[in-house]
This record gives sequence, C-alpha cells and structure tokens, in this order.
Amino acid sequence: MKLLFTNCKGYYRQLVLGPVFKLFEAVLELLVPLLMANIIDIGIQNNDSAYVLKQGGLLLLLAVLGAAAAITCQYYASVAAFGFGASLRKQVFRHIMSLSGREVDQIGTGSLITRITNDVNQVQNGVNMFIRLATRAPFLAIGSIVMAFRINAEIALIFLISTPLIIAVLYWIMKHTLPDYANIQKSQDKLGALSGENLEGARVIRAFSRQESEKEGFNQAGDLLSSITIRVGKISAALNPLTYFIANVGILALLWYGAKYANRGLILSGDVFAMVNYMTQTLLALIVLANLIVQFTRAVASTKRLSALLEIEPCIQGNSVPKQKEEAPAFLTFESVDFGYIDGRNALTNIDFSIKKGKTIGFIGGTGCGKTTLANLILRFYDVTAGRILLNGQDIRSYSLEELRKTIGYVPQNVNLFFGTIRINLCLGNPQADDTTLWQALRIAQGEEFVRSKPQGLDTPVEEGGKNFSGGQRQRLTIARALAKKPELLILDDSSSALDFATDAALRKALRENTNNTTVLLISQRASTIKNADCIFVMDEGRIVGRGTHQELLTNCAVYREICISQKLIDTKEDAR
Repeated sequence: MKLLFTNCKGYYRQLVLGPVFKLFEAVLELLVPLLMANIIDIGIQNNDSAYVLKQGGLLLLLAVLGAAAAITCQYYASVAAFGFGASLRKQVFRHIMSLSGREVDQIGTGSLITRITNDVNQVQNGVNMFIRLATRAPFLAIGSIVMAFRINAEIALIFLISTPLIIAVLYWIMKHTLPDYANIQKSQDKLGALSGENLEGARVIRAFSRQESEKEGFNQAGDLLSSITIRVGKISAALNPLTYFIANVGILALLWYGAKYANRGLILSGDVFAMVNYMTQTLLALIVLANLIVQFTRAVASTKRLSALLEIEPCIQGNSVPKQKEEAPAFLTFESVDFGYIDGRNALTNIDFSIKKGKTIGFIGGTGCGKTTLANLILRFYDVTAGRILLNGQDIRSYSLEELRKTIGYVPQNVNLFFGTIRINLCLGNPQADDTTLWQALRIAQGEEFVRSKPQGLDTPVEEGGKNFSGGQRQRLTIARALAKKPELLILDDSSSALDFATDAALRKALRENTNNTTVLLISQRASTIKNADCIFVMDEGRIVGRGTHQELLTNCAVYREICISQKLIDTKEDAR
C-alpha cells in the first residue's frame, strides 16, 4: 500500500472524484428501469403520449448526465493512472540504478526489464480499473437487487438464488486461473531474458550458425507462456456462457412468475420489465466485478514483485557526506583483498599492492584471472568480501559514491555509447566540458582525426550503441569520454583491443605525455600495451604472481615471460634471459 500511496501523491483529487462520478452514473442507471416501467404502466397503458414524451425526455437527460459522468470519470482515471504509472516507473528505475552488481546478478536483467515494463503496466491498469469500476460494479449489483425487492419481494427471491450461483461460477473460474497469472509473469521474465540475450548476441549467434538452436530455445519459452495463457483463456472463456445461462434461467423464472402475478393483479407489466432489466444489470455488474478482481489480482502480484524489488537495500552504500581529499603516501592501496561472486567462487585472493599518485600501472594475465574484477571493486560496482581498498589513505567505503566515481575515469571492456551525439557522449562524466576540453580528450584518445572528418564534428549523431561507428572508433570515443572528466585515476580495461598496433602505440605515448598528474591503470591482454608502465602486476587465478618492471618480470616471473613469448614480444626463452 505504501507503494501506491507514495506514487499517487498529487492525484488524490482524481482518485476521489473519479469514483464519485462513476457512482453517480450507477445511480442514474438504476433509475432507468423505473422510468421504463412508468412509460409502460402509465404512458402506454393510458395512451398518454405527453407522459411518454416527458418520461422519454427524462431518459435522454439521464443518458446525457450518465455519459458526462462517465467521461469525467474516465478523464480522472486516465490522469491519475498514467501519472501514477510514470511516477512508479521513475521510482523503480532510480532504484534499479542504485543496485550494485551483486543485486543485479541475483535478480537478472531480464526480470528487471519485465518489472519496469510489464509489472508497472499491470499496476497502472489496476489503478485505472479501480477508479472506473471499483465503486460502480458492487453498487450496481447490490443496488439492482435492492430495487428488485422494492418492486416485489417475493419475485425478487429469484435474485437470491441466481446471484449466488453466478458468484460461485466466478469463484470457480478465478480459483483455477489466478495461480497461473504468477506463472505467466515468471514466463515473461524468462522470455524477456532470452530476447535480450539473443538480440545483444545476434552477430555471435549468426557467426556460429546457432540460429536454429536459439530459435528452438526461444520457441520453448514462448510455447510455455502460450500454453499457460491459453489454459487461462480457456477457463476464462467459460465465464460468459455459464453466467449468461444462469442469468437467462433467472430471467425466464422472472417472466414466468411475473406473468402469474400480473394476471392476478399483484404486479404491473412494467414492473416485470424493470425486474428483468435489474437481473441483466446484476449479471453485467458481477461479470465486470469478476474481471475487476482478476485485474486486481494481477496488479497485486505485480505490486508484490515491485515492492520486493524496492525493498532490496543496495549492499553498496556511500557516505552521505563527501570525504575531504587528503594527500597520502600511496594514492591507491589494496590491503589483503578477497572477493567472491554469488556463485561462491573466489575471483580474487589476498590482493596487496600500493600505487603512488601519477604512476602508470599495468595489469596482465589470462582470461578470468580477475583483472576486470579489480576495476569493478575500485569503482564499487561490488564490495570486497575481505580486506579493504584505500584511496588517498581513506577506505573507499567512507567516500560518497558520487565523490568516489567523480575521481575515476573508466573505460570498460564492453564499449557503451548512447543515443545522441558525440558531444553528449563525451560530456557524460563532465557536463561542463567545453569544446577545447573535448578536442583535447579526442586528441589524446587518437580520435580527433576521424571526428573532424565528420561534417557535423562534435555534433555528429550517435545511433543506439554507437553502431554507426567502427569498433576502434567506439573505443577511442569511450577513452576520450573518460579523459574529458580530467580524472585523478584513469582505468583502461582492455580498451585498446580493437585498435591497430600503431594507434595503440600512439595512444600510449599520448597518455604518457598528457596524464602526468593522473594515475593510470592499464588492464590489457597485450604485453606490448603495458610493457612501458612504471610497474606491472601479473595475475593468475585471482592472485598476483608477479610484480615489477617489464625487464624485471622477464627475469623473475615465468607467467609473464610465457605471455611475452606467446605474443612474440621476445623470440625465445634464451632471449628472455
């Protein structure tokens, strides 16, 4: 309920007035059968045209007032529901963005996408239905029964027989369908995850000719969702035939007993007509109420999923007060750091090192040795499971997340460019960056030439994911984006993998010449990229197995020596000596 009230703030007037107008429409609808009865019993019976016209005018007035009330209610419902949905969607998005990598790994990207789209829509539709029908349907069902008893209590007993039967049918159908709605949500999660995975890796799938197997996996997930949905649809399809059958039998009973009572002069013909109308109104109101309950149930299921998501406290919390920067003997320090992912494996074990400010440090090792994990821990995408990381002599957990990440320029392995322009992408970390700063960053990143060759320069459009640029161009733009922040710590995580050796060499030279006050961490598979670093750390299976300069490691680190030999950086083991 807290979730609903929080996001309905600003729409309380619509939440109150919408049902009021719908209730007013229901009251008018209950009056219609009475007017029709009067037309039959008085106007037609007495051949009084004036009376018929007068009552007809009242019916027209009721129709106009009812339509106006319904339109007003619909307007309020739309404003409140869509405003609520927008607010909820923003809240969920903000919360997702606050989650650490560990929580995202646990929940799954596909599930998060389903919750912020499908689940929010379900709750939004629930709010819309509540405003429009929550008061009208019950009031109309009860009101019709009351009005029927007001006309003739003995004949109205038929309502007390048919209505419970209709309710029993509704209960049976909901009992067999509602549990499946939760399964539908889970199936949509799985289908969403498969869709995202396949769309993101479409080129890889084609390259390995795995289209058919991926189609088969997708079809299985789709078939599961379809089978559940069809099963629910089949059971729900019985709703109208069964309820209409019971209602029509009730109407027949009303006509049968109504005719008998009319022949004996105990009831007027118009009153029988009115009771038949009230029976129809009761049936329609109960069907609407059943659909309303189904919608509410789906909305409640989605609300629970959203509430469960919003109740997850990010395990990574920054200090609310920005940390005052202090000079320390070591700019960046790892003290006995261990880290493990949610699968239980230890990605890093007993990592210890210190880096002075302004130094260029290289990290090298085989795939899966923990190089990228180091970068993720520095940025606090994840927190260490043991030990601590110090920045300027202070534990990074004592910094606010904004202050910590403002200090760091990060270029990830996977290039991420966003829809917009080159300028918008470069200013992502430094919105105040001027053109001089941006061109300087591009010059260092070896991207100035190709950007200047574009007719629109910095305002060149960037399509989704940067797909209108080559892999090397995208990497250079992401490096320039990090440099435009003018960070104290620059982390380049295998950021030159798509660059040719000449461009890579030019990039390293430009970095050495233009980042004197910046501490640079070069994470790379290429020994040539990091060989001129002030210090190189060699990693293997989550541990540091060697540290020193290029020449020192060639002498005393077998792992590094083998890497250099495999990459033809040295010719033979004898040359290494």
